[in-house]
This record gives sequence, C-alpha cells and structure tokens, in this order.
Amino acid sequence: MASPSGHSVSHQVTKGSSSNLAIAFFPLPREKRSAMTALYAFCRCVDDIADNVDVAIEERKNLLKEWQQNIRSACADASFSSHLPVIAELTPWIHRYQLSFEDFNDLIEGMEMDLHLNRYSTWKDLEAYCYRVASTVGLLSIRIFGYQVPSARRYAFHLGQALQLTNILRDIRDDAMLQRIYLPLELLSQLDISETEVIECRIPKAKLADLVEKMSAVASKHYQMAREALSPLDRPNMIASEMMANLYWRLLKKIKSQPQDLLRPEKIRLSKVTKISVIMQSVIFHRWSLRNLSYGSFGDLEPSKR
Repeated sequence: MASPSGHSVSHQVTKGSSSNLAIAFFPLPREKRSAMTALYAFCRCVDDIADNVDVAIEERKNLLKEWQQNIRSACADASFSSHLPVIAELTPWIHRYQLSFEDFNDLIEGMEMDLHLNRYSTWKDLEAYCYRVASTVGLLSIRIFGYQVPSARRYAFHLGQALQLTNILRDIRDDAMLQRIYLPLELLSQLDISETEVIECRIPKAKLADLVEKMSAVASKHYQMAREALSPLDRPNMIASEMMANLYWRLLKKIKSQPQDLLRPEKIRLSKVTKISVIMQSVIFHRWSLRNLSYGSFGDLEPSKR
C-alpha cells in the first residue's frame, strides 16, 4: 500500500523516525530491507500508542488490543487484509519469513506493561520487560536476516537486552519526566539513590557515576554474550544487527565517559561522523566476511572522572 508520496506507509513511518535502527537497514538486500522496514514500522506504531500520554490509558489499551487482534489474524492467514496499513504491508513478509505471532504478542504485552507499570523492583523483572520490548524484535529480525545455527536466538536475546539497557540509561531523564523509572529499584537501594532523586533528576554526581558503572557492566555482559553466541556461519547475514550493536556500543561508551550529561535536557547522541564511521567499517567487515567491530569490552575506555 502506497502513501500519497508514492512510498509505503511503513517507509514513511521509518523515514519519520530518528532511530538508529532505520540506518542499519540500508546494506540489506532490497527484499529484506522492505521486510525490516515493515517490521520496524509495526514496532514503532505500537510503541507510539503506548507512549501517547495525550490519550487515556483505557483507549490505548483498546488500540493495542486492536493491533494484537490484527497481527494474530495476519499470522494465521496470508490472505488477511488488515485495515491497518502497516499490518497489511507486513502480512506478506510474515509468511515469507515465517514470523511468529508469539513474538509479536510478547512485544505488544511489553508495550502494555508501560500502561500500568512504571517501576521494576529487580533485575529479573527488568530483564522480562526488556525481553518483551527488545529481544522479541531481535528474534523476529533474525528470521528475516536468515540464520542457520540455533545459537542465533541467544544472540538475538542478549543483543536485545543490551540495546534496551543502553536505551534505559540514555533516557533516564525523559522517562523521569513521565514518572517512569526503568532502573531496578534493588540497584537504586544498593547505591542509596532514592526514587525522588531519579524523578527530579538530582542524583548526586558520585552516585550517578556508580549507577552508570553498574548498569553499563550488566549491558556489557549482554553485548559480550551476544558476540559469543553469533556463529561465523550466521555472521554474514547479521550485518544490520551487528551495525546496531556497534552503534549502541559506541553510545554506551559515550554515556559511561560522561554520566553527568544524562540528567541534562539534551540527550547524549553519537555524532554524524561517528555514525558514518561505524556504518562504513561494518560494511567493509561484512564485505570481507570478517568478525565485526569489537563490542562488549571497556578495555579501551578511561574511567569516568567523578
């Protein structure tokens, strides 16, 4: 289905997003790029529904239920014609790549969690949330990319965890503005940081540095486990996810080097030069079937100043 501009609705949704994920699609073959664009647009739409604070929670629940019912029908029947353009565009790819309703359903349930949960008591609770909103996207994506070795599912799980933990750190201030805290409360207690200090963005400098150190260590472990799980046989097909891993790894390193900037209005971002460098290097490594850029070790990073 094309928009008035001649592009698909999914393309328009993706183009209008500032996500690094969309950047990673360009090296893909045309068919897989179209499939990933439709998948990303689906993820973007359900996320936007959950985050739209201008709409009553009950209405957002109903909207997510509508998307859930439509994606269930799309997964069950290749001839299903959804009135939701993004799902209509996604349906052929669901059957081309055998995308699982279970993963879509888990993703939507993760979005629903944002409607009634704004705190996570333990690391285990947070991991379950990250699985639903991020690891599921990875599990869907690797079906489109194509994989041969079962360990690719572990790769998708751990990379999803790593990317989402990086997002959580980057978005501490934005989430606080919405009265949300995605940092495990058990970690805040351990570091003697109150919920009020997080919500009011007045975490003492030394404690903020400790917080970033602890969160980064957990994220780093997931990055490492993702790298270890990716088989050399599957690496050539994972250029988009490996590009994302390296972009977000660079972002995590930047956060770790300047934690005080997390509480400032302007988000910590990668420069265009850095993004271009990572993209070019990823393409080169992919072309020569080499192991991609190193991520998961802070060995080359000086400790943050406190």
